[in-house]
Amino acid sequence: MDVMPTRSAVVTALFTASLAGLALSTYLYVWPGMAPAPRWLPGPAPVAIVPRPAFPMTTRSVEVRRGDTLARTLMRGGIEARAANELAAQFARNGADLRKLRLGAAVEIISNFRDEPIAVRYEANPWLSFAARPVRGGWQVGRAETLPDVRVEAVSGVVQRSLFDAVERTGESARLVLGLVEIFSSDFDFTADTRVGDRFRLLVEKRYAGNDFVDYGRILVAQYASGGKTLTGIGLEQASRYGHYDLAGQSLRKSFLKSPLEFSRITSGFTYARPHPILGGVRPHLAIDYGAPVGTPVRAVADGVVVHAGWNGGNGIQIHLRHRSGFETQYNHLSRITEGLRPGVRVRQKQIIGNVGATGLATGPHLDYRVARHGTFVNPLSEKFIPGEPIPPAARPDFQRHAGELLARLEATAPF
Repeated sequence: MDVMPTRSAVVTALFTASLAGLALSTYLYVWPGMAPAPRWLPGPAPVAIVPRPAFPMTTRSVEVRRGDTLARTLMRGGIEARAANELAAQFARNGADLRKLRLGAAVEIISNFRDEPIAVRYEANPWLSFAARPVRGGWQVGRAETLPDVRVEAVSGVVQRSLFDAVERTGESARLVLGLVEIFSSDFDFTADTRVGDRFRLLVEKRYAGNDFVDYGRILVAQYASGGKTLTGIGLEQASRYGHYDLAGQSLRKSFLKSPLEFSRITSGFTYARPHPILGGVRPHLAIDYGAPVGTPVRAVADGVVVHAGWNGGNGIQIHLRHRSGFETQYNHLSRITEGLRPGVRVRQKQIIGNVGATGLATGPHLDYRVARHGTFVNPLSEKFIPGEPIPPAARPDFQRHAGELLARLEATAPF
């Protein structure tokens, strides 16, 4: 038997099988759809990568509270006293009014990982903010300021329960009431004379930050109708001072207010014969009594000088003021006197001089208010006080045109 041809045939068969296998593998690689999908071993679930700052920072936010100074607010945010005072002084030098801090104003303090402040932001109001950073042992302060969006809008209403209620029913803030009352406070006693059915209307500037209402600006014109009489106040700026005038050009800011309280009620009037509730008998009551809760602020009705501030027998805690043209005023039965008031100290009209109480011969909390002229008590509700400075004669024609335009606009937007 020939062995060599047999071996040769076997080798040839093996080589042919190898070529066939290689061809099949190549075919399946080039056209993988013909091969079954590979099976992958399951791996671990991916974990989100959260970048961590190399130098972590913390931000504290504190708000200005009632009675706060800016330095005290900063200290509550973690800044030590000396740095807080220095920073507040720097803010003031850059235009921050430290005497009128806005309640709720935000102060942000950003600190590094060593709890050292590296930035401070203070929002004085929605249009003015400050930012500071420490530089060479001090503070570098910058300010950012934008102009408010001022819109003139009409407001009108009718008194049904109170003036506060009437204004709030228009959708406005009760803060607007104070502005309206201030215009007419020398000619109309809102504590005694407000009646159901009284009407009011006005044009007022409203200031916005974006679409958010922030506060009220000037009242351009206002009218208040009560008892068949309409009071009119036209706003005008003269010598950098904004005031209100009647249609004849007379100032509505008189030398005396009609009432030492913004809102209250008269519980006893001026009379020479009133049954005394404590001492008995019929006695003169040469004063106006205003019923009000203990603590209600009492205003000086005019510029003046303190004659007496303290206890005065049956009058309880009393403040006695002397004014020009022979007038004097007394405020009796107070619960407290504003700090710093003593004989010889000057006070301004509308300055808070004390608070309502029930000291001395008083049956309950109220203010006993008295006015004397040249030593004789007079009725504050009927006394004719000195008017303020009128519009100069040369400026009257321009004032009349200004008043006519405002009243026409008021009538068109808020007719009575």
